[in-house]
Amino acid sequence: MYTVLDKDIIEKEIVPLLPKTKRGFPPTVPLVEIVNAVLYKLKTGVQWNQLPVKALFEGQSLTWNTVYYHYRKWCLSDTLKTSWIQFLKIHKQDLDLSSVDLDGSHTPAIRGGVEVEYQGRKKRKTTNALYLTDRQGVPVAMSDPVAGNHNDLHEIEVQFEVVIETLEQAEIPIEGLFLNADAGFDSKNFRKSCNKKDIHPNVCFNRRNGNTDRNEYFDQDLYDERYAVERTNAWMDSFRSLLNRFDTTIESWKGFNYLAFIVIAIKKNIKREKSKV
Repeated sequence: MYTVLDKDIIEKEIVPLLPKTKRGFPPTVPLVEIVNAVLYKLKTGVQWNQLPVKALFEGQSLTWNTVYYHYRKWCLSDTLKTSWIQFLKIHKQDLDLSSVDLDGSHTPAIRGGVEVEYQGRKKRKTTNALYLTDRQGVPVAMSDPVAGNHNDLHEIEVQFEVVIETLEQAEIPIEGLFLNADAGFDSKNFRKSCNKKDIHPNVCFNRRNGNTDRNEYFDQDLYDERYAVERTNAWMDSFRSLLNRFDTTIESWKGFNYLAFIVIAIKKNIKREKSKV
């Protein structure tokens, strides 16, 4: 049976981030087993009712409905985002914030749902979200997903605030950050949003905005390091539940994203520790 993370790692790194049950039905199996089943769903993209619960659980197993119940409960209570913020607080020293990258990603929405519209470039219905990564490509924060007919600058002041709020809640200093972004973010509103937070936007000039001989800061060498966010997109696409959006609700979709953030960060930390040996 394929495993995303060893259960010992799940027990050590993820289970402590999840709150103890105060309402509803308490788990009848160890929480690590439920998290392991949800991670299997995240990685393989298998339908919930096809989840191989007998193979995933040691000893007593839950039905797929019960696994989904726990996952949906975490999503509705924003537990997975809160868990990610807590994870960042604990491991922020492992981030490389010499610069950060911001990029938008359109995800095909197979079953439709909330915040889904037709996107001409993809020639299908999609959902769009902004992702912020550190210099290593580790995802740090995401915006609220919006319908795919909107570009990356849609309500950029609000969405950028959502992204930065995650860092602030994780007690990560943002003053003086250098932020890479492609020409799609070359707008006065975006630059103004960065300046309000004392963040230095290193945005490629968009020729459609007119004269590129401007006074705004732009460092080509720093911008060339932006390949890291493209690598992040590949890492995210390796999770089949994120490569295509099957979830019709935004809460479930965001929940899988934050779980993927945690998995990527854990694997990056494990790789770093092994390199030191």
